[in-house]
Amino acid sequence: MNEKVFATLKSAETEDWFDMHIMRPLSYLWVRLFDRLNVHPNTVTVLSMIIGGGSCIFFAHGSFYYEGTTGLIYNIIAILLLMWAALFDCVDGQLARLTGKKSRLGRILDGVAGFMWYIPIYFGLTYRFYNHHSIEFGLLGISDTPTNIYIATAVVMCLGFASGLYGLASQQRLADYYIQIHLFSLKGAKGSELDTYVQQKKIYEEMSWKESRIWKFFQKTYVDYTRAQEAVTPEFQNLRAVLKEKYNDTDHIPQEVFDEVHRNSLPLMKYVLMLMFNFRTLILASTCLLDVPVLCFILETFGLTLLAHYVNRRHEGFCRRIAVSLNDQTTSPLND
Repeated sequence: MNEKVFATLKSAETEDWFDMHIMRPLSYLWVRLFDRLNVHPNTVTVLSMIIGGGSCIFFAHGSFYYEGTTGLIYNIIAILLLMWAALFDCVDGQLARLTGKKSRLGRILDGVAGFMWYIPIYFGLTYRFYNHHSIEFGLLGISDTPTNIYIATAVVMCLGFASGLYGLASQQRLADYYIQIHLFSLKGAKGSELDTYVQQKKIYEEMSWKESRIWKFFQKTYVDYTRAQEAVTPEFQNLRAVLKEKYNDTDHIPQEVFDEVHRNSLPLMKYVLMLMFNFRTLILASTCLLDVPVLCFILETFGLTLLAHYVNRRHEGFCRRIAVSLNDQTTSPLND
């Protein structure tokens, strides 16, 4: 990878193969263009939301089985639009790091961008199932009657809700947190965006509704975001408390502690990245092209949820061991 491109990344360890070799080099070209045009990173994030959300129009069409070549083209356009949105999602962060135009609003917008893509897409897929469901009905032996269509569509809508709330939202929120923890172990506090619920809540409470209703609304969503991250990582929160009690601030934490967290976190990164955009898009694209998009909801709701639980259990486990080791004055933090 070009050194100039590499310099705009958070870390090669938090990028998968597709990002490193395809998305990041392409996004860097956009970064250079937007830098010359003096486009703000937050503007790029908003563009990614519009493009990604707009793909729902094309995802709502059946693919080749139902709508022939036209349907196949519509689905390919939908996938390309979603990839374009993902490309701009890479661009905003790289542009912010290149130009130094980092902001709390940018961090919040970046966190909600994926939801702004997938919410309309999930509605589009539900509408698609309402119109095109003969494959699923045939496999399950269901008669294609109006009553059965309404009931099945309601079930698919519930699956889509579960996929979005317990799949997309919780999984990507957890994955984002683990990426920030990994960056913290690699680069320290200045190299990550490892925010805390208490800190963000204080910022929210100090803001005035009169000055900026929109900004305070976005901050409230980020407060809830950080609270949810901390709620599912109690062992890491305990490790954080132990580190604060023993060393007061991050500048005094021994390097061996950072190294131990990094050593345990690194093997989990390949699973964490599977909870992020690229693998999720692969599932969405393949199931839509095969004309069984309901399978995407099932795989996200159950398959990726199991993966998220596995990653969470492993991560919590090593955080617990390190905390116990730090509390034991006779044991080095390097011992598991």
